[in-house]
Amino acid sequence: MDTLAGVEPEAVADASASSPSLHAEVLARLRDHIVEGKIAEGARVPEKELCALFGISRTPLREALKVLASEGLIELLPNRGARVRPLDVKEIRELFDLMGGLEALAGRLACENLTEEEFLRIEAAHHEMYGCYLRRDLSKYFKYNQDIHRMIVEAAHNSVLAATYAAFVGRLRRLRYSANLDRHRDRWGEAMREHEAILDALRRRAPQDLSEILFHHLRNKQIAAVEYSTDLELANAEALKPKGKSRLKPMAQPSVLAHGEDIQDTALPQESPPR
Repeated sequence: MDTLAGVEPEAVADASASSPSLHAEVLARLRDHIVEGKIAEGARVPEKELCALFGISRTPLREALKVLASEGLIELLPNRGARVRPLDVKEIRELFDLMGGLEALAGRLACENLTEEEFLRIEAAHHEMYGCYLRRDLSKYFKYNQDIHRMIVEAAHNSVLAATYAAFVGRLRRLRYSANLDRHRDRWGEAMREHEAILDALRRRAPQDLSEILFHHLRNKQIAAVEYSTDLELANAEALKPKGKSRLKPMAQPSVLAHGEDIQDTALPQESPPR
């Protein structure tokens, strides 16, 4: 059985109610499980199976579900558990437009207020992310990616902007991950090149450049997320038809591509350019 940090299930269950570190670990693992598409959009959250997988009781799992509901990743259903929150195309576009505007403003303010220490942290995360890209490790790449976007917002030093960003970022986390899996183009490579431009503009403290780059970065991610979501919906509909009538190849699941299989290489250099 897969247990948390090598702890036996019985010990985990006994300590669950009083362990903040365990709560954080359960929350992180469950969030990753949903973001990486291991539970389908709109599907019920299988509490019993997840408790067995994580080696925990239902109490810490349900505490984590409440947090993810507040982030917008799932919906709590009265007397019916929880399900992964579905988003239609209109809502996807509206959320990405909003986030694009927020991050564009954050980039402009960050260039005005950024400390050298903050820049060095962002730069270090960027190089770690680039290493994950070269290793085709999408799961770790995505974590560094989200850290970079969060640190740019924090570097704006505007508490109202940060609170507004935090209120919506969770609802887009799953879509931002899946955008890298768009099979119509190498979105992952595009995103990496855009992040090179983001770091360069931040280094130059160029507010207008960074604002425009971030807005278009989110717009490109919006397009890829819509394409991926539409393809997945069509493939799932085809899969429900009687055998022998499907014309579409099944969509690759995010968990299969977690380390980048079947994603084309890009024109990025094989070593991070000197800074």
